[in-house]
Amino acid sequence: QVQLVESGGGLVQPGGSLSLSCAASGSIFSIVRMGWYRQAPGKQRELVADVNSGGSTQYGDSVKGRFTVSRDNAMNTVYLQMNSLKPEDTAVYLCNVFAYTTRRDFGDYWGQGTQVTVSS
Repeated sequence: QVQLVESGGGLVQPGGSLSLSCAASGSIFSIVRMGWYRQAPGKQRELVADVNSGGSTQYGDSVKGRFTVSRDNAMNTVYLQMNSLKPEDTAVYLCNVFAYTTRRDFGDYWGQGTQVTVSS
């Protein structure tokens, strides 16, 4: 019902920057929250950052001050600007959207993930 298309990611050296984007499409009535999670091998999935429909953001402790999440409501797209990247940021980054598909029906949707590797 809701499809997410992620772009960005790749290989970057420590201290470098990358940006991710995720566009939502399909049967969308309204999007409540959009954001990013990440999962590294052998670790639990963790919140990176998200932004709600009012523009309020929240960040995981490990990325505060380095990453910035933003949202284009007209385009149903969420962005993640990642600066000062560290090797420990290496993970698969997954887009997450909480949306209503009708006035009553809602769901939590996930993208397929994009790899971010920070290495020299």
